[in-house]
Amino acid sequence: MHIVLGILTSVVTVLYLLERLGVDIGWLNPWSWRRRRAWANKYEGDPIYSIEDPMHVAAILIVGTVKLEGDLTAEQKNDLLSQFEQKFSLDARAASDLLGSTTHLLGAPQVVGTQLQGLADKRKNVFSRDQAESMIEMAAQVAAIGAETSTSQRDYIDGLRSLFVTQTQDGTWS
Repeated sequence: MHIVLGILTSVVTVLYLLERLGVDIGWLNPWSWRRRRAWANKYEGDPIYSIEDPMHVAAILIVGTVKLEGDLTAEQKNDLLSQFEQKFSLDARAASDLLGSTTHLLGAPQVVGTQLQGLADKRKNVFSRDQAESMIEMAAQVAAIGAETSTSQRDYIDGLRSLFVTQTQDGTWS
């Protein structure tokens, strides 16, 4: 027993001296390591995947429909704002803020498709059937503004329809 106590005392003394010399020994604490790892994953991850509100997720997926083909035109922005005001029951200021934050969160056109697919897969259970149908209808309307709906937009909307319309819950946006 006295040998075990001597070894433990030696280990504690060495660790204490290392800490006093400035060597970080925090990696020995598994709870601290888990907390640091979770923070690093959250900090380094894409902020689009941390959104949980169905209305914000729907706004990202709707704006993403248009962003698949490039930047938004003034006509598309105005239609999006009016749809956000009507369907989401927002005032003009809140709709403008929602559109601004959504376009900011969506990345470059090269990564929008993968961002949207990842977000849709991650948040497919937060929508009711009515909300999903409303979102898909809004995405189809916005995609048809100005020019003809492209094949990538049609495929994206069909993918959303197959992913979200299988829900059985009921609910509205407000």
